[in-house]
Amino acid sequence: MDLFDRIAPTNTDATNPSAPLADRMRPRTLGELVGQSQLVGEGKFLREAIEQDRVPSMILWGPPGTGKTTLAQVVAHESKARFTTLSAVLSGVPDLRNAVQEAREHKRTSGRRTILFVDEIHRFNKAQQDALLPHVERGVVTLIGATTENPSFAVNGALLSRARVFRLEPLAEDQLVKLLERALADEERGLGAMKLDADPKVLQSLAALSDGDARRALTLLDALAQHAKARGKSRLEESELKELGGARSLLHDKSGEGHYNVVSAFIKSLRGSDPDAAVYWMMRMLEAGEDPRFVLRRLLIFASEDIGNADPRALQIAVAADQAFARLGMPEGLHTLSQCCTYLATAPKSNASYLAFAEAKADIDQHGSLEVPMKLRNAATKHMAAWGYGSGYRYPHDEGGYATGETYLPDALANKRYYRPTEHGEEAAIAERLRKLRGE
Repeated sequence: MDLFDRIAPTNTDATNPSAPLADRMRPRTLGELVGQSQLVGEGKFLREAIEQDRVPSMILWGPPGTGKTTLAQVVAHESKARFTTLSAVLSGVPDLRNAVQEAREHKRTSGRRTILFVDEIHRFNKAQQDALLPHVERGVVTLIGATTENPSFAVNGALLSRARVFRLEPLAEDQLVKLLERALADEERGLGAMKLDADPKVLQSLAALSDGDARRALTLLDALAQHAKARGKSRLEESELKELGGARSLLHDKSGEGHYNVVSAFIKSLRGSDPDAAVYWMMRMLEAGEDPRFVLRRLLIFASEDIGNADPRALQIAVAADQAFARLGMPEGLHTLSQCCTYLATAPKSNASYLAFAEAKADIDQHGSLEVPMKLRNAATKHMAAWGYGSGYRYPHDEGGYATGETYLPDALANKRYYRPTEHGEEAAIAERLRKLRGE
């Protein structure tokens, strides 16, 4: 359907009192937009492109409630182009072909170009995105795609190369408060007709609970207003919000980019020996509903990958935390998670064990199955001993516990060093012992 049909003044969510407040209050012009000044501020490329009606194909990427669909509708109001929209959730290749065919027909009969808005474009599979690609490339349609997922992973590379990516940021709390104040005062589209007053603290709390999401902020305000009206009150108070059970919603999609960003911050805080940041990011995951077993698995990996022999107790503590959590569960298990997290964060760090196996694997990949030196082979039979198996092997215990100068790698890799202990923590003692044994 034409987006113009959906947003025309005589048939719009803005004048439908039963429509959600967030839809009614959706900005219609650049002047009404709040936030995203990095994209639509004075002198910015996107603002000028909209004002001059020369918008390119683009991908609007950002968290929910940051204005992706709003920007598309602003373009619809500002542009002379024909607008049409598809939902990637509900539309298939036949719908896409119909939209393209209609775009061709309008171009032929009226000379107007078509801007195709695809909501949740990341939900189009590869075949659907491939079907769209040639029409964007030939200019049959100008694409505006909206996605909450990182386009690098969610959008076909060929399609991505033909569109500009604009990242929308979560709205700041003061920006959300401005939207809430506007909704309370607007008698045409908002709640102005209800004549409600609001304690400034409650608007600040609503903004804080919304976590940068304008849609959530307006939805909470609408619920709070209806609750107050039902109780015959004309002022929105903090106590009313608490009665509604208002709680901050944390953005953490277990399969999306937000998940991996928080996990990355968690691991890098541990590696950077910052226990405060490590605990914060760990709790961000857990409070958002992450499985504690996932966090424990990351701690177990970290204990060997990033600490290793600099503090061998780190792995013991990680294993103990995993076992203790299996018995305790939540919320008592948080004690073991926090103890393990803070211990690993403050422990001396070494990735020498990780580098050792990685470099050994690289040599195996390069050299294949190198022969085991005869001196290291097991002479399990008389015939094998006669063939030289085990010949020349020096028994370390006969030489005081260490056979000085002996080698154990394949001949092609003799004297190669994979494990290079650091001077951190207990690994410093290991390094010193190896130097003495080797006479270095």
